[in-house]
Amino acid sequence: MSQKILIVEDQFIEANNLQMILEKSGYVVSGIARSVKAALDLIARSTPDMVLLDIFLQGDLTGIDLARILRQKHIGFVYLSANSNKPTLDAAKATHPYGFLVKPYREKDVLVTLDVAWYLHAHNQQPHPAVKELPANRRPTAPVHAFIGNSPALLKALQMAETVAASDTSVLILGESGTGKELVARYIHHLSKRHTQALVTVNCAALPANLIESELFGHERGAFTGAVDKRIGKFEQAAGSSLFLDEIGEMPFDLQAKLLRVLQEKEIERIGGREVIQTDVRIIAATNRNLEKEIADGRFRLDLYYRLNVFPVYMPALRERPEDILPLARHFIQQFAQENHKVINDLAPKAVETLLQYSWPGNIRELENMMERCVLLCTGDTIREIPLTQKNLYPVAAFSDEQKIKTIAENERDHIAAALKQCNGKIFGKGGAAELLGINVSTLNSRIKKLGIEKHRLFSGE
Repeated sequence: MSQKILIVEDQFIEANNLQMILEKSGYVVSGIARSVKAALDLIARSTPDMVLLDIFLQGDLTGIDLARILRQKHIGFVYLSANSNKPTLDAAKATHPYGFLVKPYREKDVLVTLDVAWYLHAHNQQPHPAVKELPANRRPTAPVHAFIGNSPALLKALQMAETVAASDTSVLILGESGTGKELVARYIHHLSKRHTQALVTVNCAALPANLIESELFGHERGAFTGAVDKRIGKFEQAAGSSLFLDEIGEMPFDLQAKLLRVLQEKEIERIGGREVIQTDVRIIAATNRNLEKEIADGRFRLDLYYRLNVFPVYMPALRERPEDILPLARHFIQQFAQENHKVINDLAPKAVETLLQYSWPGNIRELENMMERCVLLCTGDTIREIPLTQKNLYPVAAFSDEQKIKTIAENERDHIAAALKQCNGKIFGKGGAAELLGINVSTLNSRIKKLGIEKHRLFSGE
């Protein structure tokens, strides 16, 4: 290994710790700089292949100032960061780094982050190789519909998932509800060296706050009122495997600190226990929340965000991959026609037009539910209409400059309100709004509360 790395860090102990980690792994450290000026002098003498860059340095200029220069020189860089605030994080991200390393540095984190950085840097400077449809024998043992389609957005997400699958680094899957985040998590696990063990899943939004800690770490008998037996937590159950933390943005703030400690120290303690248990777990997390906004609002820890966001995988919304809508719709039609012993061959032109005009805020789940309904209502061999009211249609490219484009929150509020009206206010159970929208009941109740939807006003005409 002959890659040269420049360390730009004004703390002597931390800089030398990094140097020892790198040289032990075969990297060449081309120098240590404690200011932007010193770094530029070293770069002028010998151009490094990668820079490890602290944000706050000696002198008037910051690491962010140096990052802008590095970007112009096509030199890759990874930020070295402690708990910076949200504006600093935004400014740093705007320079397009190849990752963040959190202090104090752990050897494994440094090497994994660099592996990711080399990959991203190489593909940033040369044409991206063509991505072919995944062969059948490499598809996950999960419903295949999430991977139907050949849109660039979908193929990019799948390629990122394949890239990170072989390592043990943490993965953060981002995307709206219904885009297939859990299936991508299963895909990553399926392609990993841990695939012989079952993927363990925890839905952080579905558990009461007082039960999540016990669910994750377990408890000893008598640890609290009601703890009549010892419980083995999900971390222990996932030993040697992967743990999928779905809706990580819903995790209570105080528990986030305990999760961070587990990620850093690779050990847990059961509630009420004294034994320290070593963990060998690969973390895959997912969220439909904007975690950077959650950080700014004081609801999510910045240091935990850094730990999880080593390798983000973004799952596109269905409106971002419109060329996949019809293949997905036809797949669902055939699936539900077979289940209901019907013969349905295709979609009428009017139905196709409706499908392509709708923005699908509920994404693939909503499309699946709609196609099931269409199959049940269809009396011939062709689906001629899609039962979406005009109020629910959002022609993707039909807004004029004079029209006010609604925010995502406003669109979501209108969509949930329309679903509640269609279900006569029923939220859970067969025919309820949660089923119609394809989301968890607790998630729907949370969104209703957050968006300020008052059910009694929907039916009072106010």
